[in-house]
Amino acid sequence: MKLNLIALTLLMSTNQAFANCIGTDNFYTCYDAPSGNSYSVNKIGKSTYMDGSNIGTGSRWSQESHTYGSTTNIYGRSSDGSAWNSTITPYATYGTDSDGNSFYEPNW
Repeated sequence: MKLNLIALTLLMSTNQAFANCIGTDNFYTCYDAPSGNSYSVNKIGKSTYMDGSNIGTGSRWSQESHTYGSTTNIYGRSSDGSAWNSTITPYATYGTDSDGNSFYEPNW
């Protein structure tokens, strides 16, 4: 789960590194032809919203993050419709993965 969370977070923080993207730094849409994945990212202040889909499989997923001071809350819905969440603080990362399992990892 943490690897998926990191991958999605990196996806949200990069603009045009892995796919063909159009738009601005704060709002863009990307398409990766080899995988069939497309996604849109909308950054508003300290919040980021991402919606993705795959043209071949019809699957959809989403993620949003909100930063308050040194804490970031991330909420998502995986392609099978399962919800997950994570909170990142300077001290720990914790939450619930898309299988309903809780996790906690100290950040030191």
